[in-house]
Amino acid sequence: MTVLILDPVFEQIIKDDREKHGLDRWDEVWDGVLVVPPAPDNEQRRLVLEFAIAFVEATDRGRGDQVLPGANVSDREEGWTENYRIPDVLVRLAGGRAKDCGTHWVGGPDVAVEIPSPGEDPRQKLDFYSKVGTREVLIVEREPWAIELYQLVGGMLQPAGRSDLSNPAILASGVLPLTFQLRDESPRPTILVSHTATGQTWVV
Repeated sequence: MTVLILDPVFEQIIKDDREKHGLDRWDEVWDGVLVVPPAPDNEQRRLVLEFAIAFVEATDRGRGDQVLPGANVSDREEGWTENYRIPDVLVRLAGGRAKDCGTHWVGGPDVAVEIPSPGEDPRQKLDFYSKVGTREVLIVEREPWAIELYQLVGGMLQPAGRSDLSNPAILASGVLPLTFQLRDESPRPTILVSHTATGQTWVV
């Protein structure tokens, strides 16, 4: 259920309460509109950690590559809190277009991973990610399980592949030397992440 609050006094009470209890750390602002997502559950946190581990192993921190489990991404340096998104995992390669402003990044990361909670649709963020020049977005759905890869083509993020239980296709990143494949496992499906050069694998 969506709630629209028009009372500015009540709006400020809600914001203050979320800040007080640390619940606003996942909040986003879309063109001046506060978007409050569900808090991540334990499974989502584990997925974030495991993807981050694989990405760290597949990048070169000595060269300046960076992997972050969540970060603010905006289209502006000043007044960035009026328009930003928070991918669950962010990869910024050395020489990438994203600029580190301390509190946030301006410009798109090289890779963004979105792991939505129930009720969220991360595809609504694709226009923003395209606008800031995000090179690749990986969406991990859990109800039902599927992974979707989007790649920047002609300034817009376009579908590059989908892996689900009925069609466990292998999705190849165009940015990192990695592939992703959904596998039917118990007690839940897993994602096999494979390094195309070394053969190293991670089960997410």
